[in-house]
Amino acid sequence: MHSTFVEHHYKYCPKCAAPSIAIGSVPFKCSGCGFANFFGPVAAVGGLVVNDMGELLLVRRARDPGKGKWGLPGGFVDRGESIEAALVREIREETQLVVTTTAYLMSGPNSYEYHGVVAPVVDLFYQCRILDDSAIALATDELEHFEWTRPTRQHLQNMAFHSNRLAIEFWLQQAVSR
Repeated sequence: MHSTFVEHHYKYCPKCAAPSIAIGSVPFKCSGCGFANFFGPVAAVGGLVVNDMGELLLVRRARDPGKGKWGLPGGFVDRGESIEAALVREIREETQLVVTTTAYLMSGPNSYEYHGVVAPVVDLFYQCRILDDSAIALATDELEHFEWTRPTRQHLQNMAFHSNRLAIEFWLQQAVSR
């Protein structure tokens, strides 16, 4: 299947249904009613969950995108939800772990492909501490395996999302400089 960015699927105006005269343009501007869509990125969160031994939680994805590759627990921010609430919710949904503290680490651009449509994403990464690392129970519809580790080159070369790799590399550099 050929992947295309979301703006290439706007063949008609979502407000007045007029045919698009410039499919794929950013922003989309309707010549009929003047409606505009800038296709701004959606927000997603990623948790660099660290245990008391200073190990990072890596999870292996059970579905696409990135099936079989490593990632960080996290996901999309829901409408009306804060970044921090989404982070706590996503980690709890995916691992059953209870987040006790968070500290902003970094952000980075990403893209998310779903059924051949690519959407722009801004990922916000936080270092997280949890209540009990032995309480982990993966959501098996999303994740197939977990590992508490100091990430290796092999882990980093097998990441589902480039932004996750950048966040882990940044975290590793911060740990060295402490």
